[in-house]
Amino acid sequence: MEDKELFFALLNTPSITPQDGGLLAFIEDYLPDFTAKRVDIDGIKNLFLYKKFGEGIHLCFAGHVDVVPPGEGWDHDPFEPLEKDGFIYARGAQDMKSGICAILQACKGVKHFNGTLSILLTSDEEGEAKNGTAKVLEFLKSQDFLPTFAIVAEPTCVRNFGDTIKIGRRGSINGKIEIKGVQGHVAYPQNVKNPIHQTVFVLPKIAEHKFDDGDDIFEPSMLIITDIKAGEGVTNITPKTLTLMFNVRNSPLTKIENVERYLRSSFGLLYMVNNPGKDKLDFDLELKEAAKPYMTDKSSILIAYLERSIEEVTGLVPEISAGGGTSDARFFAEFGVSVAEFGVLNDTIHAANERCHISHLYDLIKVFKTLLTKF
Repeated sequence: MEDKELFFALLNTPSITPQDGGLLAFIEDYLPDFTAKRVDIDGIKNLFLYKKFGEGIHLCFAGHVDVVPPGEGWDHDPFEPLEKDGFIYARGAQDMKSGICAILQACKGVKHFNGTLSILLTSDEEGEAKNGTAKVLEFLKSQDFLPTFAIVAEPTCVRNFGDTIKIGRRGSINGKIEIKGVQGHVAYPQNVKNPIHQTVFVLPKIAEHKFDDGDDIFEPSMLIITDIKAGEGVTNITPKTLTLMFNVRNSPLTKIENVERYLRSSFGLLYMVNNPGKDKLDFDLELKEAAKPYMTDKSSILIAYLERSIEEVTGLVPEISAGGGTSDARFFAEFGVSVAEFGVLNDTIHAANERCHISHLYDLIKVFKTLLTKF
């Protein structure tokens, strides 16, 4: 199957998370010389393919076949790929069926490799990501078969194909604070505790607060308020509670304990300073670490070989980055696997009329094929 033909076959298949649309079975058949292991859990479909060429390193390509729902605003059916002006338009064109196509085409024709070559695919990346890549890695660890290195073919490039490799990602800390007041009639403020008025003293100290200054790879860890709710939707009742929700995308320089300490201090001490003689602020704080930050050693041979392969194909020296949201690469890092991410541009991911330039797909295949010759 030619490169574009395979790409269209992948895009033609609706695989809205957590469904795979039958793609994993299709992929298993597409690489018959690889040994296949299914690790399906609670309706989540996962596929691990491997081929041992000899003793040596174990390189794993990884990705996800699931896509986000198409949403509104498309100019055509999002699961009927449209080729126009050199671009292929379809849901998943960038995120990340271009990466899947490149992995398959790079691995299909391999005759010689210094060790074991494998592919890990899941249908649970765009959703909860609980029974996908992490579970397969748990299985591989139980079999003493964890990879040495991993390449996750997520879309990483910003302006030009080949301009960015990701060797780390920030973590994600989700939080909720409930400020407790006393509801009452607005005409008698002396009888109420208005949690909105109580909170306004603290907001300037927490909104966009930087817990660290970042470094040459990571952006600063910053608190972003995402939601504030209070009141009954009327003008004559003060609310009983105010609920504030937020997220911190944290670098390795900031831990969840740092966030908790700062918030408790801000909501406790700062309120008392601004309101001497009044009762202390009554609040509950909930924090949940959705993902931990990680970074692969920049001196790893994986990074060196990937940089060299990209430069040979594109002429560009890629920037090393840890920007963006979370990805399944974090799970490889948690298992001690040296991991990097590289793929096509990410300028239309999750958007209507998502698209990938066909030349970027061809070049991604070339980069992966070139990489395989370096180990």
